[in-house]
Amino acid sequence: MKIVIVDDHPLVRKGLSAVLAKEDGIELAGEAETIQEALALIETTKPDLVIVDIRLGGESGYDLVRTIRHLPCYFMMLTSSASEADIRKAEESGADGYVLKDAPPEELLLAVRMIGRGRKYFDQSFLDTLLRKEADDPLEKLTPKEKEVLSALGEGLSNGALAKKLVISEFTVKKHVSRIFQKLNLNDRTQAALFAQAQGMGDYSPPDKRADGSSV
Repeated sequence: MKIVIVDDHPLVRKGLSAVLAKEDGIELAGEAETIQEALALIETTKPDLVIVDIRLGGESGYDLVRTIRHLPCYFMMLTSSASEADIRKAEESGADGYVLKDAPPEELLLAVRMIGRGRKYFDQSFLDTLLRKEADDPLEKLTPKEKEVLSALGEGLSNGALAKKLVISEFTVKKHVSRIFQKLNLNDRTQAALFAQAQGMGDYSPPDKRADGSSV
């Protein structure tokens, strides 16, 4: 397994290199201090795993991961930050793992091995945080396509307009809408649209009513 280390602290890079160099089957492809250096190094060496600090001086390791996550390699964030916001960003950016810098060498190597086999590894102390996201965020119940449909509902689009926007059939739209209602315990499109707006999705405005109660 070829590994690239991206960290702006020389001592951290050297310490990581020392731990990894002792392991059979691991090859250190190089070290980088900045995103620009990392991009050039990754393009040249084509590593299997990139270990990235989330703070690279004035730059963000998340930006590096977002930029190259389409490449056939894995990404592990190695950081001193245990904040929930950073854990969320790691997931959202496409990172495959999140390990604290004060983790023992054995845990670091376990994370490297697991990620190298295509599995996720997040520091065990973060399990409650990750599980809480599943329980607290109703949007986590939806598939990516259902989230797109919900966002379109938040714009007040009809099934026809929604189908055209998402390039799918009206029949498929109806199936997605029905599943959204079930998963989010909603009764109708207006509720769905207002829920979407409350989540920062879409920009729904209910139709104006005439004095006799009919819509304009």
